[in-house]
Amino acid sequence: MRLSRYFLPVLKENPSEAQIVSHRLMLRAGMIKQSAAGIYSWLPLGFKVLRKIETIVHEEQQRAGHIPMLMPTLQSADLWKESGRFDAYGPEMLRIKDRQDRDMLYGPTNEEMITDIFRSHVGSYKDLPMTLYHIQWKFRDEVRPRFGVMRGREFLMKDGYTFDLTKEDALHAYNRHLVTYLRSYERMGLQAIPMRADSGPIGGDDTHEFLVLAETGESEVFYDSQITELKFGDREIDYDSVDQCQAVMEEFTSRYARTDETHDEALFAEVPAERQRSARGIEVGQIFYFGTKYSEPMGATVQGPDGKPVPVHMGSHGIGVSRLLGAIIEASHDDKGIIWPEGVTPFHVGIVNLKQGDEQADAACDALYASLQALGLDPLYDDTKERAGGKFATMDLIGLPWRITVGPRGLKNGVVELTSRRSGESEEMTPEAAVEKIAGIYRGIA
Repeated sequence: MRLSRYFLPVLKENPSEAQIVSHRLMLRAGMIKQSAAGIYSWLPLGFKVLRKIETIVHEEQQRAGHIPMLMPTLQSADLWKESGRFDAYGPEMLRIKDRQDRDMLYGPTNEEMITDIFRSHVGSYKDLPMTLYHIQWKFRDEVRPRFGVMRGREFLMKDGYTFDLTKEDALHAYNRHLVTYLRSYERMGLQAIPMRADSGPIGGDDTHEFLVLAETGESEVFYDSQITELKFGDREIDYDSVDQCQAVMEEFTSRYARTDETHDEALFAEVPAERQRSARGIEVGQIFYFGTKYSEPMGATVQGPDGKPVPVHMGSHGIGVSRLLGAIIEASHDDKGIIWPEGVTPFHVGIVNLKQGDEQADAACDALYASLQALGLDPLYDDTKERAGGKFATMDLIGLPWRITVGPRGLKNGVVELTSRRSGESEEMTPEAAVEKIAGIYRGIA
């Protein structure tokens, strides 16, 4: 993409309504525009990152054998009345009526709808286990929407639902999801710590939240510092293996890590004092096992091995796709702007032409642009007439992890300048070497 043809409405000043870093930088970088309280339009740069995150989530879910689908945003209230949650959910649910005066709602989650789909089409234990998921817009009418996409009313979420014959099978599905989430977050450049949490209106006794440590987090968290040293890395795992998934669960949850709702001072006191930590955390996902909470009242049964009907054991598993943008920025920025991890950056590299209109500089930039695209990379070429300082400020603000700077002086010596956004370090090299280095960096990313 050439910047002269792109829609990137950057702001020079900090918006007065933005209270936290991610909201401020998303507005300044032209990623979002508020449409109503807690509801945003996703402008091209923000939309590109949103799709990058969504793609990673899809890839990791399907790697584990989970099946994608799509459910509607509007739901009939009848299913929620059947489960008992229509009145119990609270004012966060947006309740509406259609022209036939039927009760409808803008879905905050999909347990009832997926249970209805399951009971309509699955009748035998031989069809289990099964995991269905979708990535869809949700709506929860927050009393005080704030912090941009971190606590909006409309948000994009991956929610998956597991159906198993026994509790043991369902807990394996729970562990399997924990593994997929660890992989997903690490690919996004995040360390998201699984913490024992409260189940809230979803229900169930087994649940973990995944939290990214950040000063602006909405939750107070308590943890053993050893947990921050854990990395899933590039290890291979057989998702059908109960033992392998259980081993990962034990590795990442055996140390103390809890949100304030489930914090236990007595247990925390058993952690060596030098490893006790308290901080703020941003929730970016949660996994639940809730047994037969929905399947029994809604008649979601299968014929068991003995021919008798058995209510299935269920779990639900969510990732806040749109919220993740805010969490990544909160965890990765400086006073100049965003610093995108390579796994989710909207463009792989920025090209800055220091003297637009200079024949040699223009030709060199065009050649770099073509070479990078030929390798399947997505560069953003600043071909505007803006002064060099303004070009650098824009690149720093939008946070591309790498920048290639091209100017007449360097070209006389046959070199361009490659700069890392994260470290700020620059290196002179030939244009060909710069292209190869960028290509090598992205070849190493899953």
